[in-house]
Amino acid sequence: MDVEEQPSPNSTNVKRFGLKNSIQTNFGDDYVFQIVPKYVPSFSSPFKLVEFMLKLDRNAMAVSLSTSAVKLYSPMAGQYFGECKGHTATINQILFSGPSHHQVLCSCSSDGTIRAWDTRTFQQVSCINAGSSQEVFSFCLGGTSGNLVAAGCKSQILFWDWRNMKQIACLEDSHVDDVTQVHFVPNEQGKLISASVDGLICTFDTSGDINDDDHLESLTHALFLPAMVVFCTFNFVAVTEESIWNWKDGRNEGNFSDARTLASESWNLDHVDYFIDCHYNRESEKLWVIGGTNAGTMGYFPVNYKGVATIGGAEAILEGGHTGVIRSVLPMSKIHSNSPSQGIFGWTGGEDGRLCCWLSDDSSESNRSWISSTLIMRPEKTRKKNRHQPY
Repeated sequence: MDVEEQPSPNSTNVKRFGLKNSIQTNFGDDYVFQIVPKYVPSFSSPFKLVEFMLKLDRNAMAVSLSTSAVKLYSPMAGQYFGECKGHTATINQILFSGPSHHQVLCSCSSDGTIRAWDTRTFQQVSCINAGSSQEVFSFCLGGTSGNLVAAGCKSQILFWDWRNMKQIACLEDSHVDDVTQVHFVPNEQGKLISASVDGLICTFDTSGDINDDDHLESLTHALFLPAMVVFCTFNFVAVTEESIWNWKDGRNEGNFSDARTLASESWNLDHVDYFIDCHYNRESEKLWVIGGTNAGTMGYFPVNYKGVATIGGAEAILEGGHTGVIRSVLPMSKIHSNSPSQGIFGWTGGEDGRLCCWLSDDSSESNRSWISSTLIMRPEKTRKKNRHQPY
C-alpha cells in the first residue's frame, strides 16, 4: 500500500477517501469479523522469494461473520458469490491456503475445528478436530515442507500434517494463557512465532521432531497483550499494540507508553478508541498502524520504529461509511485512480454488519453510497449478538 506523505496531521492535504458502496452482509445485529484476500500463483520470475510469488486475485475475497459463516464476494464489483456454513461457534480466523490450493479457504473456530472449503462449490472438503474441549483461536499453514498446520488452542500450540490431518506435536509448556496468534515467518517457513494473552511472544524451530524443550528458540515478554504481529522487510519486526520487537534476537525496537493517545493527538477527529491492524510497505519501508473510533472513522498513522519510536499524523482518513466499530481492513492496491485496482483503495468491515468499499477522493464514483438488497442473504435464524472486544 502506498500513501502520500503529509506535512501536518491537521493539513487539508491529508488523503481522504470517498465511499464507493456499502454492502449490508446480514439482517439483524450480526457483524463482520475478518476480510481476507484470495491470492493466485505468479511465476513471472523464478528467482523471486516465495512470499512475492503470489498476487492478489481481484475476483474474490472472503468475509467471516458473527453468524459463524463465511461469505465470498468480488472485491471489484461487490458481487455476492455464496457462503460456507458448518461451524457451530465463533470463527476466529480465516485464510486462503496458498499457491498450490488457491481455491481452498480455511477457517478455525471456537468449536474446536479447522475446516477447509472449496470456494467453487462452497462445500467443506476437510476438517481437523482439535477436540470438543478445545477452542482454536488462530492457525497458519507452512513449515519447511509446506504441509504443516499450526494452531493456537487455548494455551497450547498443536501441529498437524495437512496431507493426512494427523496430529504430530503439541507444545503445552511455553504459554499459560490463550494463544491468539501463530505465524510462520516469511522466507523462513521452519520458524514459527506465537503470541499469547500471557504477554509472551515465542519463536520455535519446527523442523524435525517438535517439542518445548529443544525447539523453543526465544521467548520475549512484551509487557502488553500482543494484539498484532506484522513482519517488516527482512528484519521481520514483530509488532504489538504498544511495542515493536525484532523477532530474531528478541530486541525491543521501541515502546509506546500510550499508543492510542499518541494517535489521537495526531489528528483533529475523535479519540482513537482501538487499533484494527498494521500494514507495512516493503518498497518504502514504511509501517502504519490503523486506528479507529467507536463512531466508525479510521485513520492510517505512520509509525517510526527506527531510532526514537513515534506515531505521526494520520496520512489517510476513511469516514462516513461505518456507524460502529471497524473490525477488519483489506487494502487493495495503490491509492491512485489509475492503478490496476481501478481506484479502489480497499474494503472495511465492522460491527454495523457493513462491508464498505473505498475510492480515492479524485474518483468520479466516490460520492455515492448505497446498499444493494441483491447482495444480502437472510440467515435461517437471527442469532443473538455476542459482542467481542476489538484490540
